Amino acid sequence: MAISINKKRTNKSKAAGRSRRQLRIRKRISGTAVRPRLVVNRSARHVFVQVVDDTIGQTVASASTLEADLRAFDGDKTAKAKRVGELVAERAKAAGVEAVVFDRGGNKYHGRIAAVADGAREGGLSL
Repeated sequence: MAISINKKRTNKSKAAGRSRRQLRIRKRISGTAVRPRLVVNRSARHVFVQVVDDTIGQTVASASTLEADLRAFDGDKTAKAKRVGELVAERAKAAGVEAVVFDRGGNKYHGRIAAVADGAREGGLSL
């Protein structure tokens, strides 16, 4: 009796893998009023960052590269992402937030995601 083994690999897309990672991370990470969640969403051209208090489901502060002052900012996408991190840190500190939980949203901690975290740290937030 011969055993047939299917050697064909199923191709999982990058988006499906990222979605699985995102769900796995969100099961463990939650923001509170004392230490809200710093959420980073990345598209091909832009970076969107929010500071979210999950206990009441409210956004405390936000920033993105779509804002007018950041559109005029010269530099590559990584430099703009770092500036977004600094800007969201400034707005979060104005709202009374000193420390956050970093939610990279299933993305690798590299490039623009790391630049946002570095900018937030330079802005005075504790990650």
